[in-house]
Amino acid sequence: MKLRLITSFFLLLMIVYTDVAAQQAPKASWIWYPGDLDIWVSNKMQNRRTERGAFLPPFWKMDSHYVLVEFHKEFNLAKPEEVNLYVEGQYNVKLDGQAFSGYPKKITVPAGKHKLSLKVYGQDRVPAILVQGKTIVSDESWLSTFEDKEWIDQSGKASEKSGTTFVAAGSWDLSDPLLPPSQFKLSTKPMDAVKTTKVDKGILVDFGKETFGFLKLQGLKGTGKLHIYYGESKEEALSASHSETLDLLEIDLKSKRDSVIELSKAFRYVNCQPEGDVSLDGVSMLYEYAPVTEKGSFQCSDEQVNKIYETSKYTFHLNTREFFIDGIKRDRWVWSGDAYQSYLMNYYSFNESPIVKRTLLAQRGKDPVTAHINTIMDYSFYWFLGIYDYYQYSGDQKFVQDIYPRMKSLMDYVLNRRNKDGLLEWMPGDWIFIDWADKLSKDGEVSFEQLLFCRSLETMALCADMTKDTEAAANYRKLAADLKAKIFKLYWDEKKQALVHSRVNGKPTENVTRYANMFGIFFDYFTPSQKQGVKQQVLMNDKINKITTPYMRFYELEALCAMGEQSYVLKQMKDYWGGMLDLGATSFWEEYNPDKTGAEHYAMYGRPFGKSLCHAWGASPIYLLGKYYLGIKPVLPGYETYVVEPTLGGLEWMEGKVPTPSGTINLYCSKKEIRLKSDEGTGVLRFKSTVKPTVKGGEVIEVGKRTYEVKIEKGREYTVSYAK
Repeated sequence: MKLRLITSFFLLLMIVYTDVAAQQAPKASWIWYPGDLDIWVSNKMQNRRTERGAFLPPFWKMDSHYVLVEFHKEFNLAKPEEVNLYVEGQYNVKLDGQAFSGYPKKITVPAGKHKLSLKVYGQDRVPAILVQGKTIVSDESWLSTFEDKEWIDQSGKASEKSGTTFVAAGSWDLSDPLLPPSQFKLSTKPMDAVKTTKVDKGILVDFGKETFGFLKLQGLKGTGKLHIYYGESKEEALSASHSETLDLLEIDLKSKRDSVIELSKAFRYVNCQPEGDVSLDGVSMLYEYAPVTEKGSFQCSDEQVNKIYETSKYTFHLNTREFFIDGIKRDRWVWSGDAYQSYLMNYYSFNESPIVKRTLLAQRGKDPVTAHINTIMDYSFYWFLGIYDYYQYSGDQKFVQDIYPRMKSLMDYVLNRRNKDGLLEWMPGDWIFIDWADKLSKDGEVSFEQLLFCRSLETMALCADMTKDTEAAANYRKLAADLKAKIFKLYWDEKKQALVHSRVNGKPTENVTRYANMFGIFFDYFTPSQKQGVKQQVLMNDKINKITTPYMRFYELEALCAMGEQSYVLKQMKDYWGGMLDLGATSFWEEYNPDKTGAEHYAMYGRPFGKSLCHAWGASPIYLLGKYYLGIKPVLPGYETYVVEPTLGGLEWMEGKVPTPSGTINLYCSKKEIRLKSDEGTGVLRFKSTVKPTVKGGEVIEVGKRTYEVKIEKGREYTVSYAK
């Protein structure tokens, strides 16, 4: 009996040891020249766009991956090791400089010190390898070169001389040897329509809400044609002559067959009209989505706000794909201005760092720089801002260090396009966008562009500090300070209490717009008195042209929240986003103008259904509610320290979660009680109370008139009793 127990005990120990050893064994990943897969996948994705059946590619320069890449690493083995090789492309394998014949799938590396090398050629896909042995595995420590005679590791760090750097390939987390990088794709799941009605000779299918995926035709049979018209609205699907997206299929089937349309599309309604003796039993779909986890949440006493939040979250998830895109119907491209807002929404919902990094890399492409990102001046600046925000919310300094040389080369391009006064204005090849707005002048030196330029220089200084580029940091800091002083000297109008919109022929114009002024508030460029002036004379002045796009409404409402106007913003949010919901929106639009009626709401760009009814920039309430109502934001990068300043803004109560790199910060707030728990760092809860508050789990300190603070420690729960 005792022997049996001892044997069982040792068997258990062996199982545990084997399990622990398996967990500790190095994991092999697919590796490639850093940054190349981001570019390759984005090229494929952005070239899927069609308009009424015609291929419609982007109109900016698209870079390509390096077609010939060599990988190597040195190993010192205690004993011989068998190694499996998985390769994307045509390749050779060398051990200590001696080539193996053919294309070996498996090799044995003898004991001792050796260098294993693989050189891979791939024109139609990114050269990539996965090497799997017991200790010899492909990971971020391998070196690679595209034959520029400079070797870098998979994080982009040069091993011999300074030069171009890239980010780590590991952000994709591809480790299945049978699923190489070229086969990367999003997840799908079946979804049925909620309603089917007869229309003309065919059917109109309603999926109940805006969605995205591959249309599945069930029981297709006959000879002839099948016309398919997709619509984000019913009107669009029923418009054979104006629907933005369509398919025309030639059918020759003697027996019934199910068929899935090759290209994924955006739609709520699908109008299928047969020609000849073609018949169709029904339509369903494969819903395509990015498998991200919803870590953030928000709920409150106002049901309309709850619906706005949930619809925003759904809108944002639809536009979270391989990268953060603008809209699922149009354009399905990686626009920098749209993506910048998506990053901010991401930090308060999914907090998915890999998609942020992939999007930043895909936008930037390769050197040399010959144009602004997406050809738009302001979009280059949003790219810079996106990198520093990413660092603030993630604490990922390594990514900043890796991508910094690409920041420098883009900033060099910008600096070389300054005019004689050190300002930026339109030059051939540029597009100054700002916003979709009627009669918005882009002439001369626009103040909005100078503000973004200044903030980008400040960002460059901060990132240069992180990479120990001391001389450059000092230079960027001086350039930013000089430009900021120049902005206020040339554009600030004391009488108007605002920055004027532009200078033309060296003279400031009389025109005042909201753009530069609202950015100046949350950039904290104004003095306290200037902020109050801008608030009254610009942001809350109906004589200043109103903003009608959710894109710039995002920043306008952020500026007002930064000024403590949450009650006003809540009403604006309910009117604006609630107005879309009242019209039946199931996702938020590219643009909303309450003065329009009926199908006018779907028109844009001179086309009856040109407007996107599911646009990423329409989801900004996610960010506003998380940062300015729950009031949670990092102070030091990665939430090492953070502040929580809840503001009900007219709500009776609210509760929610904000994701951090290591967990979430959980908050409940009513007019009498605040409950808080955090998985991250050290924080400060700051609030106002008309009576002296009490705190369970911590200590309250009065820091100002009716203003109190509680220090928040990781893992502890706090309950504050106070009076609003």
